[in-house]
Amino acid sequence: MFLTIGTTGTPERPATDLGFLLHKHPDRAQAFSTSHGTAHVFYPEASAERCTAALLLEVDPVALVRRGKGKGKGRGGAPDAALAQYVNDRPYAASSLLSVALATVFTSALSGVCRSMPERAGAPLPLRIEVPALPARGGAELVRKLFVPLGWERVEVTAVALDEQFPEWGDSRYVRLVLEGELRLADALRQLYVLLPVLDDAKHYWVAPDEVDKLLRAGEGWLADHPERPLITRRYLSHRWGLTRQADQALELVRLAESDDLDVDSVDNAVDESTDTEEKPVPLAEHRRTAILEALRGAGAHRVLDLGCGQGQLVQALLKDVRFTEIVGVDVSMRALTIASRRLKLDRMGERQAGRVTLQQGSLTYTDKRLKGYDAAVLSEVVEHLDLDRLPALEYAVFGSARPRTVLVTTPNVEYNVRWETLPAGHVRHGDHRFEWTRAEFRAWAGKVAERHGYTVAHLPVGPDDPEVGPPTQLAVFTLTDTEIDKKTDKKTDKKKEAEAA
Repeated sequence: MFLTIGTTGTPERPATDLGFLLHKHPDRAQAFSTSHGTAHVFYPEASAERCTAALLLEVDPVALVRRGKGKGKGRGGAPDAALAQYVNDRPYAASSLLSVALATVFTSALSGVCRSMPERAGAPLPLRIEVPALPARGGAELVRKLFVPLGWERVEVTAVALDEQFPEWGDSRYVRLVLEGELRLADALRQLYVLLPVLDDAKHYWVAPDEVDKLLRAGEGWLADHPERPLITRRYLSHRWGLTRQADQALELVRLAESDDLDVDSVDNAVDESTDTEEKPVPLAEHRRTAILEALRGAGAHRVLDLGCGQGQLVQALLKDVRFTEIVGVDVSMRALTIASRRLKLDRMGERQAGRVTLQQGSLTYTDKRLKGYDAAVLSEVVEHLDLDRLPALEYAVFGSARPRTVLVTTPNVEYNVRWETLPAGHVRHGDHRFEWTRAEFRAWAGKVAERHGYTVAHLPVGPDDPEVGPPTQLAVFTLTDTEIDKKTDKKTDKKKEAEAA
């Protein structure tokens, strides 16, 4: 199987820079071992004006049977004919085997890393990618649906005839694909890594749970908003329902986080600043952060989790107070975490200050051992972005598994929406809010959560407290009861004794 990646250049920016970005020298042909054969990289052309790199994968059909999933089982698990295990299209048609070769041979390029030319790695290039033989379950139209939304200026899909001498036989399930456009090389490679096996609708290795993480990494920046996302996740994960559901939930959280653009508080701020007063009002986002900081100080918290930290506004505020000795920001969106890192200037931060803060990727609807043992956790404007049927999963992950002594939850008060003159009647404050609670609804939910998990709960207003409709934001302060704290202490003591005895 075979594909080419080409670009054009100028004397100032020669096309042969492609060799630096791929970390493969244009003057040499190189070979790399993969689990199913040998991958070769060579350059059919390499000049300042045009440069093309070719990846040729020689597949060993016998090794494929011996190492492959199910030894010849096709889609749906039906056994192929014995001969078909050894005589098939796998040595010739692009598939998940080529994706594995891409990840093996172009690891740094997939990551967007190029120490010698970092600015070139981060900038779009005029690319031309050709895959001569691509299986397409779904035909040429599906190929276009997958690649056109990704920003390619030209997506040329040509059906391959079953036999050119007998055109009446019709077309095969294979197509020739040509992509042209200006994209970052890393983005183009990630798209191919995901979509080649999707079009083939088959994986030639066992699909383990870590495939979800691979999909999220490769799909960063494009998959969450792709119109064919359900099909992509389903096929990439070999129609394994549990893994597909997990990936879809994580990608939906990414979409919700990224749809807020660079400031998750922009909608509230815009509404705040629209009032006709001589003095500019304090943004609601600032009211929230102030209320959260005061509640954390009142709880005596030192080690704090910011769950759904977004672009790091609250983390930045926490860092300014030395009493918070450890701050962990968690978000499902790598894009949001990257922006947070830039906002905090982590790369230029002093060693002592940098030791106080950690940013990590994670989904809040799944338990995570890394989140245990903290004094407090903050869920600021997070719950309303989840579907109601996903709230129990978040509830257990935070209150049942992580179990910090204090949990702060803020969410909009829908009753206050009538005070926003620019907000149409019946509309929520943000297009991605799945719901907005009244004060009574929020108190009812919070009370049940506290009762189930051994917390007490108090409610505080955030922002101006209107006598008729209440405050714009509601804050619930959950505190672990003394009985539950004693239980946690006893468990730690028992574990310590067991460890000492061992």
